[in-house]
Amino acid sequence: MSSQPFSRSDDRFRLLVDSVQDYAIFMLDTAGCVQTWNAGAQRLKGYEADEIIGRSFETFYPAEAVERGWPQEELRRATALGRFEDEGWRVRKDGSTFWASVVITALRDARGRLVGFGKVTRDLTERKRHDEALRHSEEQFRLLMEAVKDYAIFMLDPEGRVLTWNAGARAIKGYTAGEVVGRHFSMFFTAQDVAAGAPQRELDGARCTGGLEAEGWRVRKDGTLFWANVVITPVHDDAGVLRGFAKVTRDLTEQRRMQELEHSSRRMHEFLAMLAHELRNPLAPIRNANEIMQRMPELPAPLVRVRQIIDRQLRHLTRLIDDLLDVARIVNGKIVLKTEPLDYREVVNASLDAIRPVVVSRNQRLEVALPDAPLAMRADATRISQSLQNLLNNASRYTPAGGAIRVAVRVEGSMCVTTVEDTGQGIAAAALERIFGLFEQEGPPHGHGDGGLGIGLSLARKLVELHGGALSAFSEGLGHGSRFTMLLSLEVSAHLPRPQALAEAAAPAASRRVLVVDDNRDSADSMVALLQLLGHEAHAVYGARAAAEAARGFRPQVVLLDLNMPDGDGFSVLRQLREVMPGPLFVAAMTGYGLETDRRRTALAGFQAHLTKPVGMEELERVLTEAAGLSA
Repeated sequence: MSSQPFSRSDDRFRLLVDSVQDYAIFMLDTAGCVQTWNAGAQRLKGYEADEIIGRSFETFYPAEAVERGWPQEELRRATALGRFEDEGWRVRKDGSTFWASVVITALRDARGRLVGFGKVTRDLTERKRHDEALRHSEEQFRLLMEAVKDYAIFMLDPEGRVLTWNAGARAIKGYTAGEVVGRHFSMFFTAQDVAAGAPQRELDGARCTGGLEAEGWRVRKDGTLFWANVVITPVHDDAGVLRGFAKVTRDLTEQRRMQELEHSSRRMHEFLAMLAHELRNPLAPIRNANEIMQRMPELPAPLVRVRQIIDRQLRHLTRLIDDLLDVARIVNGKIVLKTEPLDYREVVNASLDAIRPVVVSRNQRLEVALPDAPLAMRADATRISQSLQNLLNNASRYTPAGGAIRVAVRVEGSMCVTTVEDTGQGIAAAALERIFGLFEQEGPPHGHGDGGLGIGLSLARKLVELHGGALSAFSEGLGHGSRFTMLLSLEVSAHLPRPQALAEAAAPAASRRVLVVDDNRDSADSMVALLQLLGHEAHAVYGARAAAEAARGFRPQVVLLDLNMPDGDGFSVLRQLREVMPGPLFVAAMTGYGLETDRRRTALAGFQAHLTKPVGMEELERVLTEAAGLSA
């Protein structure tokens, strides 16, 4: 170890110390100068024995440590205590540093006098790097957990007491760490769940299955509830001992509210569709009977007035059903515009024809100003007419007998401007926008008895906006009437339909053999009577089972087929009819279901037309004309 041994010792011990490679083992005199040097010291510190023996051990310390007297402090403590242990940065010969574990032992002779120090040094740089990396990783993880605001992330001990608390937990639950650490996590549950043992059930479930995910109501500090998604994971140490649970909680209140709204909207949509179906079924025989009366010659005057009343109220009720369904379609984004080139003047005239009987019955004047030149635009004629009719109906409803309704259409640049003005009760300034809200109505109508549902104006505006237009209201106040202005874009390049094509479409159908299949006897019988009055040979059956047998004997050319019957559905009847009638056969669905999805379904099934009850005369005659063309 050295040419000047500190004291005589066994040669075998010298050999052992000198051969150690992983530890620097050397001796210092009482002043701290190196006296011996082993192979491990040479490898670890880089000095040969003759380079370091006799020099102060302060050589191995950073300058900062030497300046503050730390090497001498180590010797002082070792002298006082007999042994001193420390860790710190040390310096090699080449100036590089390493993390050292140092043990200094005070050496005394038989009389107890200090004769020097034994020093053992280990290089723990790798362990230090690992510890630093682990500490850094833990710090990063802590910062990450603290930065997360959308998730409550915290630890529980094995009994369920809170151990840690992140910023997300504070944001979601409202507690600070000081208010919650050490308390049982059951504090976040509702009283009912606590009484039912839900907190312990979650811990037991996580422990048994290795993890648990659940949803339920949880309680914030202020007592409010939120819908929580909870994931609990058991945490075990290397020996498999349960150390606690990691718990992650998300606030899904808004998502749950949206799901409930979507579910409610879907249920409402289904309810409205069913309601429309149930209402349209009894309307069908009423409309058929009314059409029959209209075609009867020399009808007594009292019956003419009764028929006109029935017709007006029937149209009103049908329009209410259609409006209600259209609002549901718009709310659910289901409405589809079928745009085509058109002359807007024809849409206006059709709307005026529809409202004129109502206006006449209320002893109101209808004044119209239309341009002589065509007004070309691309639009859905049905939807634009629906919007205009709603405006006209609204004007008539709020105008007293003897009042006037003025409709004016003019062109301003590339826009078509339509105004519907009345001399009715007017609108308060504060209500000019509110009246376009769903189910909103501004005061009772002028004693006409059909106040409506408060959806006409809302629907009219939405349909106009779907066309890229605008609808607004103006009034000088109550008692001064009102004016509604509808703006739509004109399209100069739109190719208008030929008038003769319209005339051809309206030509009466040739006589047909028509089979009516409907479990509603009034609907079936009244449709047969109407068809016979129109010059067709018609026969009715009142159920699905009788349809195919009746078709074999009657050999119909056209079948008007209900879809929903107690003894079978129209789709299965359609397949049977195709089997027993191999020749040309025109089959039209005739049903109270009139949504776009219903029409697509019947088209895919092979129906050639879809008639929604109550069936209008124009629609019926169009289908009969199409059927005549099929067999021509």
